Amino acid sequence: MSDFDVIKGFAFDMDGVLADTARFHTIAWRKIADEVGTTWTKELEEGLKGIDRMGSLALIIAAGGHENEYDQTAREALAEKKNTNYRELISKLTPADILPGMQNFLDELKLSVASASKNAPFIIERLGLDDYFKAVVDPASVSAGKPDPAIFSAAAAVLNLKPEQVIGLEDSAAGIKSINGAGEISVGIGDATVLAEADVNFDQTADVTLNAIKEALDKK
Repeated sequence: MSDFDVIKGFAFDMDGVLADTARFHTIAWRKIADEVGTTWTKELEEGLKGIDRMGSLALIIAAGGHENEYDQTAREALAEKKNTNYRELISKLTPADILPGMQNFLDELKLSVASASKNAPFIIERLGLDDYFKAVVDPASVSAGKPDPAIFSAAAAVLNLKPEQVIGLEDSAAGIKSINGAGEISVGIGDATVLAEADVNFDQTADVTLNAIKEALDKK
């Protein structure tokens, strides 16, 4: 029996896997960076991938050397402002924004699926994918954000599955660490050098199919 034969569920990261909402995060976070006086760079943008809201804000504030200028109350206000801007942007999403290949992949699954994003229910509704998802894991309900394994451990738990029965899909290095730490099979989507710790890697969402995952795992 191969690793693939025991799989009964899939846990999806939202941003960059199901839809290109990452660009909206960038727009919203860049506004916050401008407000706190931090210069926006590609390195900073990449460093935010897979990191939760308060963690991302901390990175932005630190990148500008402003750690001592914002107390917890001020940080929470900035994070809420970012989320308001982000929700305004994602309100324009439609099923046409599902990333290439993901609709077909979801049609293939016929399995339980979980997602990990505070705005996931709203995004899933806008994408027209409500019927595919058995559960959504709220990052606020777990002990720590990625790369801690808590979010993907919770995804397996809400599906009533053991970690080894779950495949997690991610496009960030922090997300891959989270999946691996949870004891699940990790599928990375994107630059293989960045996602080097993934069990299986695909260059783009359009390449992801059940058969492609099975073949890759059978070769390991």
